[in-house]
Amino acid sequence: MAHIKILFQSLILVLFCFVKSNAQEVLSLESAVKIALENNYEIKIATNNLSIEQVNVAIGNAGMLPTLTANVLDNNSTQNSTQIRQDGTIITLNNAKNNNLVYGVRLDWTIFDGLRMFARLNQLKELQKMGEAQLKLTLITRISDVNAAYYDLVQQQQQLAALDTTIVISNQRLALAQNRFTIGKASKLEVLNAQVDLNTDQVALLRQKELYANGKILLNQLLARDVTTDFKVIDELQVDSLLILSELKSLAEKQNPQLQAQVINKKIAELQLKQIKAARYPTIRVNTGYNFNESIASLGFVAQFQARGFNYGFNATLNLFDGFAQNRNEKIAKIQIENSKLSIDQQNLALNSQLSSSYQTYLTNLELIILEEKNEEIAKQNLNITLDKFRIGTITTLEFRTAQLNYVNAKVRFSNAQFQGKLSEIALKELAGTITL
Repeated sequence: MAHIKILFQSLILVLFCFVKSNAQEVLSLESAVKIALENNYEIKIATNNLSIEQVNVAIGNAGMLPTLTANVLDNNSTQNSTQIRQDGTIITLNNAKNNNLVYGVRLDWTIFDGLRMFARLNQLKELQKMGEAQLKLTLITRISDVNAAYYDLVQQQQQLAALDTTIVISNQRLALAQNRFTIGKASKLEVLNAQVDLNTDQVALLRQKELYANGKILLNQLLARDVTTDFKVIDELQVDSLLILSELKSLAEKQNPQLQAQVINKKIAELQLKQIKAARYPTIRVNTGYNFNESIASLGFVAQFQARGFNYGFNATLNLFDGFAQNRNEKIAKIQIENSKLSIDQQNLALNSQLSSSYQTYLTNLELIILEEKNEEIAKQNLNITLDKFRIGTITTLEFRTAQLNYVNAKVRFSNAQFQGKLSEIALKELAGTITL
């Protein structure tokens, strides 16, 4: 009866875990990515930075628009004054008040600066593209992180299921050992060994539950939501086995955000050189304004003065000699363009190297998945045969335990091979800039 009680308790435990897991939210990968896009702090910061670059793209920010200013100047003074005129007349006045009031508007407009303003506007547009590339990089990186964390949980969940299975088998073994001991066909040692192995399996299950719980916390953190939010993930892990290296390289040349950023940097450097060269041309500014001027004096030949009207003019400047600073600035700008070209070549080489290396790992993992799947099937068949033999007492407990552990390890290795294959797939799609957004 004891072994029946143990089996009944095991079934109740498995059923309780099944019901509890079904009651949890099943979080799909698509939902996890959507939540990350809405909540993740780094994505929000990158989005705000892009908004700043978009606002900066304006003709006024490039210096193409005039500036209009209003000004008011009011000067007052109180003085004790003495005037001696040419005819010898002396006029003295204490607390003589003087007031000078000037107000008006002024417009200044740079109408030519060697085309610097146009290069500046184009540079602002390229900076916006840089912000878009940085946002795309942040999106791809965070989505890649979510994918990796999600499929790690799938793997952990599969390993939990494998350990749950071995707990059931260990309970069966303990029940059979106790039954055989009761009828005198086995020693107490066999029962104790079965109990020790069951305890070992329960410890492994607890450790696995800890890893699973920590994996949930990590994924919740990436989703920027309450880290105690409970959920479960899907049970299956499928690896895309149709990736082709040449296609990935072609896509990476067009879509990899880090490579795009280097190309944009080169354009920015070229536009910077245009702005520097603009200093070789004259700068022409026009100005106009309307002012009102009023002066009141307690002492003097003019007691009150008023004037109002337009003023206008232009200003032209041309740099004739600046200690060869212009030449130095142009040389430095050209070197920066050359550096940006080298950075593009360097990024291309690094990208191709990463793709080739990751693709080789991807192919190896695909082969390992096939091999480990076969190993799991063989280990399962071996366990079934061993279990039947153990029930009729034709094999030792050590042989049974070996078959049991081989089965569990085979399931764990198969799950890990699938996970490593998925990580390789994610890495390749991240480098190619094609990971699903």
